[in-house]
Amino acid sequence: MSLLLGLLFVSCTAQIKTNEDPGFRSSDDLKITSVKVTYDSDLEHHIFDIRVKGKAGESTPKAVGSVDGAPVLGYVFPTSLKSSDIGFSQVEGIVAMALTSHPDFDDTPLWDEDMDGDPTNTAEGVIWHPHWVVLVQDERVPGGLSVKSLDVDNKDLKRPTTFPGMPIYLDSPGFNVVTKGNSIKVVIPTFRMKNVTEFSFDGVAAYMQVNTGWKEKNMPMLGVYAVYSVASGDLSLPYKVEKK
Repeated sequence: MSLLLGLLFVSCTAQIKTNEDPGFRSSDDLKITSVKVTYDSDLEHHIFDIRVKGKAGESTPKAVGSVDGAPVLGYVFPTSLKSSDIGFSQVEGIVAMALTSHPDFDDTPLWDEDMDGDPTNTAEGVIWHPHWVVLVQDERVPGGLSVKSLDVDNKDLKRPTTFPGMPIYLDSPGFNVVTKGNSIKVVIPTFRMKNVTEFSFDGVAAYMQVNTGWKEKNMPMLGVYAVYSVASGDLSLPYKVEKK
């Protein structure tokens, strides 16, 4: 797990100016106390659950008015799943389920989170919603990881039917996200994970930021810029799926 351990090291040593809310670093809403994934064999669903010291999902980013530089807050489950388990071609990287909030853009064009009749409403992005992502090591950003880039013109690359079209390994699967008290959960049908029921995972609260290349040509489109807490403490993915 040297790649994941490197995330912690880089996030503590590198400094880059971002649009991060400084209050996130001390917020109990982003201090993870536990993480769990439960497989319900009756309903054939997985329930991913992160619990925090404060109120899960209460903290959200402030809009900056553009996609370039847009702040993204996330509760992230790095896993041992393969990219082919979530509908992409088999590629190297860390498959993660990221529950995100970002007020400057909407990257779930199939889903109408605020139920206003317009599934492409920009304001929907602030509502907590799920993404599958494939993370790779990236020393250009303080968090040491970014979402892997994808050549959208390469027709040989498989992608999920809910792929939103961004040039990165990011899917917008539309799973149900529930925030209640100190818990944020996402419910995932097992068939949407190629019926995999056993895997390892961890939990991370992190700040990410979008770079469209308008100003910074050499930065990743979506990079990890700050890590607030890690369930295991060392990102070793020690947790296993519980079954009921």
